[in-house]
Amino acid sequence: MSTFQLSSRQISDYHRDGYVIIKSFLAADEANKLYKIATGDETMRQHAFDLNDQSGKKTKLTLWYTPGDDAYGLLTRSRKMVESVDKLLDGNAAVCHFHSKLMQKEPRVGGAWEWHQDYGYWYKNEFLFPDQMMSVMIAITEANKANGCLQVIKGSHKMGRLEHGFAGEQVGASQHYVDLALKTMEHVYVELSPGDALFFHSNLLHRSEANLSEKPRWSLISVYNRSSNVPYNEPSQSSTIPLQVVEDEAMMENHSAAMVSTNFLDKEKDEALK
Repeated sequence: MSTFQLSSRQISDYHRDGYVIIKSFLAADEANKLYKIATGDETMRQHAFDLNDQSGKKTKLTLWYTPGDDAYGLLTRSRKMVESVDKLLDGNAAVCHFHSKLMQKEPRVGGAWEWHQDYGYWYKNEFLFPDQMMSVMIAITEANKANGCLQVIKGSHKMGRLEHGFAGEQVGASQHYVDLALKTMEHVYVELSPGDALFFHSNLLHRSEANLSEKPRWSLISVYNRSSNVPYNEPSQSSTIPLQVVEDEAMMENHSAAMVSTNFLDKEKDEALK
C-alpha cells in the first residue's frame, strides 16, 4: 500500500505556481530500473522518432497511449501517482491516462524545446478544460542546466492559453507574451536527480535548452486527464478510460525487462504530436 501523500503545502504550491517538485518520489533502485529498460529495450528503440528544433538538433522520443503491465505502465498506474494527480486536478471524475513519452535528449546532439504550454498542443485535440489535465515528469537521469533541464515560468499557468505556432517541428507559444511573462514572473531552472518528480499544469509555460554536455538527459512524462474532459478531436480513447490503479510495489515486483505498453504513436501517421 502507498504511504505517500501530497502535503497541503505542496498542493497549494501547485495551484499558486503551476508546478510542484517532489524530491525522491522514486527510490534509487526504481529510477535505475527505468533507466535500464529505457536504454536496453528494443521496443523503445523501434518506436522512437526524432523531433527537430529550430536549429536542426534532434530530441528523440517514444510515445504511447495505453499503459501496460511493464515497469513504465505500472508506474503510470501506481497508487501514489494516480492519487497525487487526483488531488491536484480540478473536478472529481476518474483519473485517466492520455499518453506517456520517454524523452531521450542525447549528449551533444539533444535538441531544445521552445517555450510552450502543453495545452497549446492539446487544445487542438479539442479538450475543453485545461485545469483537468496535467503532466508528471520523472527524472530517469540527472537533469541540470548543462544537459538542458526543463525551465518554467512560475505562475504562468494563470495567464490562460496563449496562441501557438510552429517552431521547427515543434509548437511554440507567442514570443511576445512569453517576453511579457518573463518580465513579470520568475524564470526557474528545474534541476532534478534521478527519481525526482515534477507535477505541472497543462498551461504552465516551459522550455529546455539543447543538451551540449557529455551526459544524457532522459525522463518519463505521463499525461493525465479527467474522464469528464472529453476530447472532440482525438482518435485515441485512452484519455477517458479510468485507470486501473496498482500498488506502488508492483513496478519493482514485475521482473520483465521489456516494454509491453501498447498503442504507440507513429510519427509518420500522425504528424500532430499530442
